[in-house]
Amino acid sequence: MKLDKYPVIVGEASMVFEFISEGINGRVSKLVIYSETHLHNFYNLGFGDKHETTGEIDDEVVTNNGDSEKVLATVAATLYTFTDKFPNAMVFAAGSTKARTRLYRIGISNNIATISEDFEVFGLVGENTWLHFQKQMDFEAFLVKRKKK
Repeated sequence: MKLDKYPVIVGEASMVFEFISEGINGRVSKLVIYSETHLHNFYNLGFGDKHETTGEIDDEVVTNNGDSEKVLATVAATLYTFTDKFPNAMVFAAGSTKARTRLYRIGISNNIATISEDFEVFGLVGENTWLHFQKQMDFEAFLVKRKKK
């Protein structure tokens, strides 16, 4: 993707990524963590602020740093590094709130042409129906898979 992104520190196993959001509320450390699930090649994408004390993800804090597009572009860029290492991975993502899931949908919608060049994107409707991503459609969560080249 050709959007402006933050520099990212990649963890040794390409499953943990850290970057600094810089905006109206200062510098805020962010984490993106890909976690294995009980399903083969199925990973959960966790994202949020890095808690100052514990060093863990806080996905409920509202930073409002004025750079949400750049932050989401940076998170999306980690998918390339992650799926380079795990090319058969299916990555599940959902916001910690309906508002955040909506924000993710808007980000995907605004960039779906570019995203679709390299990834298949699905949206969850109800509890267990996955559809190809469509603009203007509400989804509960998202599933992304790297296309084979």
